[in-house]
Amino acid sequence: MIKNYFKTAWRNLLNNKFYGAINIVGLTTGLTVGLLILLWVNDELSFDKFNTKADQVYKVNAEIGTGTSKQVWDGVPAPVATFALKEAPGVQNAVRIVGNYDYSVFKYHDKLLKEDFGKLAFTDPSIFKVFDFKLIEGSVNNPFPNDHSIIITQSTAKRFFGYSNPIGKVLLADNKDNYIVNGVMADFPGNSSINFDMLFSINIQKNKYSGKDFWKSMESDWGNYYAQTFLQLQPGTSTKSVGDKLTLIHVKNQAGVKLSDGHFILQPLTQIHLYAPDGSSSAMQTVRIFAIVAILILLIAAINYINLSTARAMLRSKEVSVRKIIGAARMQLFMQFIIETVLFFSISLILAFGLISVLMPFYNDISGKQMQFDLFNPDVWKVVGFTVLITLVASSIYPALLLSSFKPINALKGKLSLGVGNVIFRKVLVVSQFVFSIGLIIGTLIINRQLNYIQQKDMGYDRSYVFAVGMREMQNHYEAAKGELLNKAGVLGVTSASSNIVSQDNTTGDTDWDGKEKDRSFLIHPMAIDQDFIKIFKVKLVAGVNFTGVRTDSAHFILNETAVRDAGIKNPIGKRFKLHEVNGTIIGVVKDFHFASLKQKIEPFIFQYRPNTWQIFVKTTGKDAPKAVKAVETIWKRYNPNFPFDYTFLDQTFDKLYKSDQRTGMLFNVFAVIAILISCLGLFGLATYTAQVKVKEIGIRKVLGASVTNITTMLSKDFVTLVILAIVIAVPVAWYAMNQWLQNFIYRAPIECWVFVLAGAAAVAIALITISFQSVRAALANPVKSLRSE
Repeated sequence: MIKNYFKTAWRNLLNNKFYGAINIVGLTTGLTVGLLILLWVNDELSFDKFNTKADQVYKVNAEIGTGTSKQVWDGVPAPVATFALKEAPGVQNAVRIVGNYDYSVFKYHDKLLKEDFGKLAFTDPSIFKVFDFKLIEGSVNNPFPNDHSIIITQSTAKRFFGYSNPIGKVLLADNKDNYIVNGVMADFPGNSSINFDMLFSINIQKNKYSGKDFWKSMESDWGNYYAQTFLQLQPGTSTKSVGDKLTLIHVKNQAGVKLSDGHFILQPLTQIHLYAPDGSSSAMQTVRIFAIVAILILLIAAINYINLSTARAMLRSKEVSVRKIIGAARMQLFMQFIIETVLFFSISLILAFGLISVLMPFYNDISGKQMQFDLFNPDVWKVVGFTVLITLVASSIYPALLLSSFKPINALKGKLSLGVGNVIFRKVLVVSQFVFSIGLIIGTLIINRQLNYIQQKDMGYDRSYVFAVGMREMQNHYEAAKGELLNKAGVLGVTSASSNIVSQDNTTGDTDWDGKEKDRSFLIHPMAIDQDFIKIFKVKLVAGVNFTGVRTDSAHFILNETAVRDAGIKNPIGKRFKLHEVNGTIIGVVKDFHFASLKQKIEPFIFQYRPNTWQIFVKTTGKDAPKAVKAVETIWKRYNPNFPFDYTFLDQTFDKLYKSDQRTGMLFNVFAVIAILISCLGLFGLATYTAQVKVKEIGIRKVLGASVTNITTMLSKDFVTLVILAIVIAVPVAWYAMNQWLQNFIYRAPIECWVFVLAGAAAVAIALITISFQSVRAALANPVKSLRSE
């Protein structure tokens, strides 16, 4: 019986190639795009869940400050892990991960390789017990036999040593320290929030403490929040009780700290990828949006199939009636039409698999992922099963019920009518299709507008044609190098600063000023600069003066407007201000500028003077940039002959802040275009069917004198009315959804009316173009042919 159903379905497909092709193309496109999006969503939701203890592992974050100064940091003092193991009930294990920025270049024999910034880390040996990172060679119980042991990933081992055994081989770090490879681990999974190329013993970080500074040792340093700390808790342990206990331990061990200064909070390991330390969920919101987009595109494809199937029901009424007269039961007919849908889906799914395999590399480039479409992977089949189930159920049941419900006598007499309800249902589906498509167009326009706003917004400083270089040994000869560079062609200015103005995340609460309340918590972002920094970056002074480069500037400060306002300092010029150990004077106030992402509000900021720091910034022009880079490289190589030269333009650093948003925008562009194409494909099919059904009416109207314009208008007006209705519904829904997305940005472009007008006009124009092709063709047809049998 099933075999016969498939035979009949196949014959029907071959006999109706045009409609079959439209259905297959629509379903294939919808399934391809839906699967690609849901694979991305699944990958995002799977982060860190490969760890078997994931539900027991938590990251410790620190909530610092109160009121407007409150912030949540993802780093905590290093002693937190040690005291958690000793004094916090329910803590089974602890791991600290500290970024290692001491080295960037490693040498093995004659091979010199540069490691990417942020890919080295100090860590506790327990990392391989808390997390499921696979150690291929080496000891899980003793991964770092001594302080000169390192563990490298397989890909890093291959880069340095090819296919030879790396164990025991020695790497020279920055031409000064030797490290022995004592372990090789599998590359960190693509869906791991923790990802490094080399791991070093945490003891190296401990040894940096001399015992002579304010903080005598790492285990007593409660003032620096630099260690990412993960705790493995016993099942059933309250995260709040652990956080409260850690807060009490901190208060007990650091003099002057009060409970009101802040507390520790625990964040589940499986949430750290999609949720910020403060609990905000902008990344998770993007995942939700993409999941909704995937479902909408699948529904658009399903609606196409339903519309064409129900529209053509009249043409199949006699076939169904004959089957019923010769004994076919309704359930058998129902199954026949279900099998037809399954056949269409099977063909479309096979084609979709092929397209996904071809498109996956390009999709990974756009999305920044490393996904693989492996049909032997159970996770892939979960996504496929979910996708097919949604689309198949949505597409098959109603057409099968409708087609199997015809009454044979009426059908054979030609008195069959699908009824008003079925026509309205089909119109509802067309409207739904275009509501989804217009919503995506509006979303695309608003996302692109926000991204353009970010690019064009005045950040309060000029970063154009400025590139940064880490000085290394050149720092000891900064003034000489600076003087030489200023005489080079293409170099407009040279300055030095302790961090990058585009993205400055250093924060301290170690401040004081006259009039500061005793229990006041005040957090500020410090940056050390030389006397030319403000001039080169065109940061605007609104009061006071700039640094001049004299020795007394070391006790001078320049604050931004927010710092002055939040601190409550009236007439700040000449007032006392203390930062760390420096008790100095405020000599200037700069206009607020954006030193972080536009998703963050401008916070208190302070410039302090330092003649030179570890990095240099060089201002050039677009035309002379290659000359300026070459000039810096020549001088830099003079002082650093054994290191590779590296530089970064600040525009590149700025773009990285919004990389994920740019990817979202690009993907939205693609998805909106595809949604419109699928909708138009269905509209084209319906317009073709309408022209076929009304062929005699069109012939009569032409004989009676109707023009091509009259007939085209008659055939098009119903569809255009549905599209206009879709616009009315889509606009408020899209406005609400995109307004919610824009809340992620503190500074955002307003949503203006022209966005909705443009989206609506585009939808109507696209619909008219789609419909007009068939409408004009029908209007130009010879009426003699359509009326010959009458």
